Amino acid sequence: MKKDYTPQDELLFLALGGSGEIGMNVNLYGCQGKWLMVDLGMSFGANEYPGTELMFADPEFIEERADDLLGIVLTHAHEDHIGAIPYFAGELGVPLYATPFTADLIRRKLDEAGLTKSIELNVIDDDHGSFDIGPFGITYLPLAHSIAEGNALLIETPYGNVFHTGDWKLDEEPIIGEPTTEEELIEIGDDGVLALVCDSTNVFNPEPSGSEGAVYRGLLDEAKKHGGKRILVTTFASNVARLQTLGEVAKETGRQLCVAGRSLDRIIEVSKANGYLRDFPDVVRFDEAMGVPRGELMILATGGQGEPRAALSRIADDNHPLKLVRGDVVLFSSRVIPGNDLAIGRVQNQLAERGIQMVTDRQSEIHVSGHPGRPELEALYGWLRPDILVPVHGEIRHMQEQTRVGRASGIEHNVFQKNGDIVRLAPGKPEKLAQIHTGRLVLDGDIIVPADGDAVTMRRRLSRDGMLIVVLDGEGGVEIEGVGLPLDEDYPSFVAEAKADVVDALLKLRKGRKDDPDAIKEAARLAARRAAQRWSGKKPQTRVIALGEQ
Repeated sequence: MKKDYTPQDELLFLALGGSGEIGMNVNLYGCQGKWLMVDLGMSFGANEYPGTELMFADPEFIEERADDLLGIVLTHAHEDHIGAIPYFAGELGVPLYATPFTADLIRRKLDEAGLTKSIELNVIDDDHGSFDIGPFGITYLPLAHSIAEGNALLIETPYGNVFHTGDWKLDEEPIIGEPTTEEELIEIGDDGVLALVCDSTNVFNPEPSGSEGAVYRGLLDEAKKHGGKRILVTTFASNVARLQTLGEVAKETGRQLCVAGRSLDRIIEVSKANGYLRDFPDVVRFDEAMGVPRGELMILATGGQGEPRAALSRIADDNHPLKLVRGDVVLFSSRVIPGNDLAIGRVQNQLAERGIQMVTDRQSEIHVSGHPGRPELEALYGWLRPDILVPVHGEIRHMQEQTRVGRASGIEHNVFQKNGDIVRLAPGKPEKLAQIHTGRLVLDGDIIVPADGDAVTMRRRLSRDGMLIVVLDGEGGVEIEGVGLPLDEDYPSFVAEAKADVVDALLKLRKGRKDDPDAIKEAARLAARRAAQRWSGKKPQTRVIALGEQ
């Protein structure tokens, strides 16, 4: 029987994902018997879950209470905020709310999943659009971020106002969009902010995150510096402001633009449909691009994170219609996402071996973060003056650090919470009421399974220790096959010894167990595995097949 966590006359906060990790953002607010979800994101598969592609926060808690869920409000269109919608929105069965650009990308996801007719998608004006849903009043507040229509949410409740930042930064030259002004934010603070639920990703940066306008000047300088060379720029496809910048840089330096990557094609199409990238230059096809003089071409490509099937990886491997040659230049207008270092290094080494020059944000101001550094956090605290700070969207170290920054900035209550903590924000002092089970799910092939389930756990063990198959023919014969054992030239000797060990173990079975199929298989398994450990130091997963067994 599920425990009853129905919100009473109170305001609750519960993160199912994104508090304790970067990605998979799923947040819940509870009030007067109802829940409101903010964002439904995912992450890409991690090394600890081999063979999987996507990773999700387990929504079991709210699926069991779907009758009390009012809707899902989406702050912006990054995958770690909307990517899980096609997989779970159908089960939850509640309306979605998003601004036009975000809604367009969500609509395409629903189309691909065959959910368009079954999911209600409400498009909210992206300029301070507002609506009411149950005890919650929602107002979208544009903030700068590395995507079009990044938004905070002002959530009005009977117990006070919550300012939920989403992903954000301060940018005096945002290129795309008009962020909410300092004066408007001060006015919101004057009206009273009970709680600030705030992005923690970049809290360790002692400097402001930087401006897209500065990136424009940096990219323009680099393009001019490398005249006569073919330039490839790789960036996050979703960064519409960066795409706008690159289009302008291409025009100003007399270069034609070629785009390589389906995600870039999709973002450009959606951006134009929603009033962005209006002056973006026409692009040339791959075959046309290779006929353009080297100094008159700029390639915009996906793959800055080292994704093996992305355009840049294939170009680096010289396995793409677009070609780079010695002396050409690749500009990495993106940051390294933690965990992608090795993949990016592999691509960069391939490029370096071919004599292709590379420029990253360490050498030139060609990228800035979309998340707030410490000075930006402190500025927002001063404008809003919240009673409570709840850090989210970060690893434990990020969120703990933001609580320290908040405390040093004079915020009275700084609540450290992590996925599964139910926090009462009001009435009274904030406090943790309970901790519910939260977990991870992964997309394994076409099936969503628990990340700690048997299949993924076994695959992890196989990748670490290999596998041993023992076949008993029922007449005393034994065959052994090892997979993934580090034996090489010793392998035949190992097999011979392991076979002998299995035969000896079966002969030594006590009289009462010689006819017990389970006892026979277990004796064979242990003998073969011990032999493998002796020879290789590994404890492989060992399976025994008894031929003729019913």
